[in-house]
Amino acid sequence: MNTHLETALDLAARGIPVLPLRAGKLPFGNCDACRDNACGGRPNMKVSGPCNCRRPCHGWAAATTDPRILTGRQWATVWEQARAVAYHPGGVGLAVVDLDHADAVAWARRTLPATRVVPTTRGEHWLYQGAMPSANGVRDDVDIKSTMSYARWLGPGTGAMTALPEAVRALIVQEPSPVGPARDAVRVAVPAGGGECRHRMPAYLERGIAMAEQRITEAAGGVHATVYRTFLAVLSAHGRCGCLTDTHIARLFTAAQTKGETARHCNDAWTNARTALGM
Repeated sequence: MNTHLETALDLAARGIPVLPLRAGKLPFGNCDACRDNACGGRPNMKVSGPCNCRRPCHGWAAATTDPRILTGRQWATVWEQARAVAYHPGGVGLAVVDLDHADAVAWARRTLPATRVVPTTRGEHWLYQGAMPSANGVRDDVDIKSTMSYARWLGPGTGAMTALPEAVRALIVQEPSPVGPARDAVRVAVPAGGGECRHRMPAYLERGIAMAEQRITEAAGGVHATVYRTFLAVLSAHGRCGCLTDTHIARLFTAAQTKGETARHCNDAWTNARTALGM
């Protein structure tokens, strides 16, 4: 039996959805009905598992634990050409931080909680228990592979696997790039209807800003995510009445930058919070 198929069957028996890869760590071409995405893509790409075509296709969605599919006629020639086995991390409740360079590995060791590590050709895969959206290029030479993605199987790795930390989830907070300098991002539009202040007392706003500053300052980890959520909370409470000023937002930006955030990250997080609230 083909060694890659043996590996795939062993993983599938342990409940890990797998698929074959061709040269270049790429999945095999789609079936005839879906070649070059002629079908328009899998109907429900939010759910993992084989597609509804006459045989599995669509990259990560082809990952399966069904030995009948893995050994069936549909994939008989595929395994003869396979160069590696991949798996769907999100399908088994995992997130893989793909560190593709020594510098990225060094950054992870300084920044992320220790977990199970799998050596790769150029770096390491760090495996965490917990699924999340996948994203490429969250940092230089750092990708997240979890839901709707696949990772090459390179062995079980070493070390105890830990729960997916907020520091990893925060890596995919990718907001729209700001337009113009930071001051442009802090001007909150007054909503239609007059934007009457519902707080009545200036002390309410002052207390809210002070609490937001404190929350950012006391963040023990996942600072970027904390900053975004804090900005979102401030805008949700105070952003539609027109009482926020550049001075208030400058205080929040200062607190975030004191914790190591860059001006660009602050600006991005503010823009994204406004977008999320429809401002």
